[in-house]
Amino acid sequence: MSTPELGLPMVVPAQDLPARVRIHEVGARDGLQNENATVPTEIKAEFIRRLADAGLTTIEATSFVHPKWVPQLADAEQLFPLVRDLPGVRLPVLVPNARGLDRALALGATRVAVFASVTESFAKANLNRTVDEALAMFEPVVTRARQEKLQVRGYLSMCFGDPWEGAVPIHQVVRVCKALLDMGCDELSLGDTIGVATPGHVQSLLAELNEEGVPTSSIGVHFHDTYGQALANTLAALQHGVTTVDASAGGLGGCPFAKSATGNLATEDLVWMLQGLGVDTGVDLGRLTATSVWMAGQLGRPSPSRTVRALSHQE
Repeated sequence: MSTPELGLPMVVPAQDLPARVRIHEVGARDGLQNENATVPTEIKAEFIRRLADAGLTTIEATSFVHPKWVPQLADAEQLFPLVRDLPGVRLPVLVPNARGLDRALALGATRVAVFASVTESFAKANLNRTVDEALAMFEPVVTRARQEKLQVRGYLSMCFGDPWEGAVPIHQVVRVCKALLDMGCDELSLGDTIGVATPGHVQSLLAELNEEGVPTSSIGVHFHDTYGQALANTLAALQHGVTTVDASAGGLGGCPFAKSATGNLATEDLVWMLQGLGVDTGVDLGRLTATSVWMAGQLGRPSPSRTVRALSHQE
């Protein structure tokens, strides 16, 4: 897995890191849902195909949410059949409620995700429900998904801080994590929705989750780079044993319901760091960079990823 920069970064492994990390690519869903303009369906499909060609094996394809709330993803029924048969690629989709699950099942989806909040303010802003009301809404969705033998991921937003409530107590995060696991989620994604986490906070939360019976193998992390901490926080999670990391090609995305949220951790920046640490991802950085340059052209602006800019010499 070479890069255009003469074999750089030099590989210098660090101790106590996993040998391999699975990147959960969210650019096609979490990235594009935050765009002001709607990207044509065929461009989205081509984006997913190119991401797969770069070696990404988990690519979140779309969301079966009501078009009123996320109009950028109103074409889920048209998009999913265009990509669902990509060989060796997992294509999870977001399902906000029972109706969303019905739509996903009708198209043959095998992996779904629900999106919970650990704070009352964001639950109200994003779902128009309390935290417990949202969990009650998800329970029959997760139960039916498991009955249909689907894999289920539980997203948790505002795990490290909330724009309305400020600091979020760790026990509050743990409670919602355990509720999602108890109802049948296979995997959790801990979201730093507004990018305020720091490495010590990450490690403390992971340690508390373990103490409360949540295994590290069930945990993924999802960092935003608002304060430039996403890679540092990711490294802290890897040192704890986490092996699933969410990232977005080219650093696309934020959160349409939290205006202080900036872009996701760029997949290229993550791969550059992991490549230097000798951690396998299966991703071809050159192809991935080319894909993000192509998508930046479709969106009419340069990629915010530092690695994309360095390797492609974008200004």
